[in-house]
Formats: sequence, structure tokens, C-alpha cells
Amino acid sequence: MICGRQTAREQTVKKTLLAVLFFVMALSVAQAQKVTGAGATFPYPIYSKWFTEYSAAHPGVQVNYQSIGSGGGIKQVCSGTVDFGASDMPMTDDLLKSCGVKVINLPTVLGADVPAYNVPGVTAELKFSQSVLADIFLGKITQWNDPRIAKDNPGVNLPGDKIIVVHRSDGSGTTFIWTDFLSKVSNDWKNGPGSGTAINWPTGVGGKGNEGVSAQIRQFPGAIGYIELIYAVQNHINFGSVQNADGKFVKASIDGVTIAGATAKIPADYRVSITNAPGSNAYPVSSFTYLLIPTQPKDMAKEKVIKDMLNWIITSGENEASSLSYAPLPQALAAKVLKTVYSLP
Repeated sequence: MICGRQTAREQTVKKTLLAVLFFVMALSVAQAQKVTGAGATFPYPIYSKWFTEYSAAHPGVQVNYQSIGSGGGIKQVCSGTVDFGASDMPMTDDLLKSCGVKVINLPTVLGADVPAYNVPGVTAELKFSQSVLADIFLGKITQWNDPRIAKDNPGVNLPGDKIIVVHRSDGSGTTFIWTDFLSKVSNDWKNGPGSGTAINWPTGVGGKGNEGVSAQIRQFPGAIGYIELIYAVQNHINFGSVQNADGKFVKASIDGVTIAGATAKIPADYRVSITNAPGSNAYPVSSFTYLLIPTQPKDMAKEKVIKDMLNWIITSGENEASSLSYAPLPQALAAKVLKTVYSLP
């Protein structure tokens, strides 16, 4: 053999190897799946962790989730622009009827809204009675040293600073949870602004997402707003305890949220509100958060990935919820949700 010249056999082997390589690459591309979702900011920290870990464990699968608020998630899943949506507010009958696709609401974890504040000079944990919280957000209580706030917080030297209410500016499940609670504890709120993902606020300034509200609270002395528990914890923002249905002041915690969820009677379609739940240790501003899954998929390959991802979330992902200040689904409910996942097309 002359040096530098390939034999016919070597050339054949080389061509065969290249053909196999191209086939494997083509197969990999064919099997790759990009799944898109959008919606609630409330569960974004845990969803981001879950979807990243699931993608890493399943080469060729990419799950892209955009934290745009529950209202946006409902809108996009109903218009078919995403493969799944996410919302802290279970979809109402009217929303389900008007939705462009048939979807089911699957609970994933439980979380809590907290009253986060920035009150200069106050290091003590503040307490908020139900009526006081409602009247702060109605704009009826306007200063931090108001006698009604002082009554709930004996011994705390409250300043005369003006209260700056911070609320969500976008359609938000976090807003639904907060206003659902206020509507249950205050007739003035129920008959006024009411509950929903977006309302006409009587007072205050808006921030986009839990991130935006957190930033506004830190920026403005005298501010108070509602954010998801993990955002308060991660950003080291003070938050107070809230008076529950039994009259006890309870600070948000995984245990308090779990107790609130345990009292709920879960309907067959999982759509339920657990704000102001009974129980002396129940945290009153708690909620399930939901993934919105189309039941008549157009792309069966993507549907297979989504079903496998949901199975992974329930069987593995739930174990990580507590590390990010969420409460995992009760075991009986998780088993029920898993059966629903198995029944999907």
C-alpha cells in the first residue's frame, strides 16, 4: 500500500461510519422535543428548578417556561400558543367555556401570599388582623402608627410614615389569592374591588410580577405589598403574621400552609379555594397552584413528554418543594393527580 492513499476497504468503512453518524444525529434531532409553557409567577422558583432538572435528565427535551402571570398563562394556553399554562387561580366555569381548548387544572404544590413591608425603624415582626389588612388595601388606613395597627402590635414603636400600598400591575394568580382572602374577611372589599387576577385597586402603585412588587417594597420606605413566600425569603424582606379564621396570628410557613390544604375538600376537577381555612395553626392566605394541561393535544409526541414530565413532578419533584418554601401535595391528593395524568391521551 502506498503511504497516504486509502484502500477501497478503508474508504468503504469510512463512508459507513459517516452514514451511521448522520443517522444518529438525525434520530437525535427527530427525538428532540421543545415544550413551552407560560403563566404564574407564584410557583416560578419551583417550576424553574423542576423544568431544568427534568430537561437535564432527559437529553433532547427542553422545557421553556415563561413567568408572565396567571392571566397570561390562561390566555396563552387557551389560544394554543403554548403547550401548557400555569395559574394560581383555578379556572372558573366561564373561563373553561370560553377557552379555545379543553384543559384540566392539575394542582402541583401549595404556597402562600404574605404581607411584606418596609417600615423604617421597625425590626419587630408585625401582626395584621383581617380587618386591618383589608382597610390598608382599601386606603382607609393610611399611616403606620394608626391606632388599629398599634392595637395589634403592643409595644412596637410605629412611625407616622405614610403607608404605600404596592400591588400587581399584571394579571396575577397571586392577586387572586390575596383578593380572594380579603373578600372572605371584609364585606367592604367583597362589595368593592372584589376578587380576581386583575382588579381596580382603590390605592397604591403597581409592580410587574412577584419580582416587581418585591423590588417596589424594598425601594419605598413605608411600603406594604403581597408577594409569594419564597420571594420574601429569598429577598430578605420582612413579612408579618396574619390573623386566621380562628382568630390566631400565624406567620406563613410550610406547616401552616400544609394545615390549610389538609382542611380542603378536593372536588373531582381539583378547582378549590383554601384561603381563610379553619384551624388554629392554619395560615389563612394559602393556595394550591395549578398546571393547565390541554386534554386534546395536537402533537402526540409533545403530549408524551408532558405526561412523563408530570409523572416525574409528582413522583420526584414534590420532594424538593419544601426546600423552596412550598408545601408538597398531600400523599392522597398526589396519588389522585397521578391517576389523572395516566388517563391523559
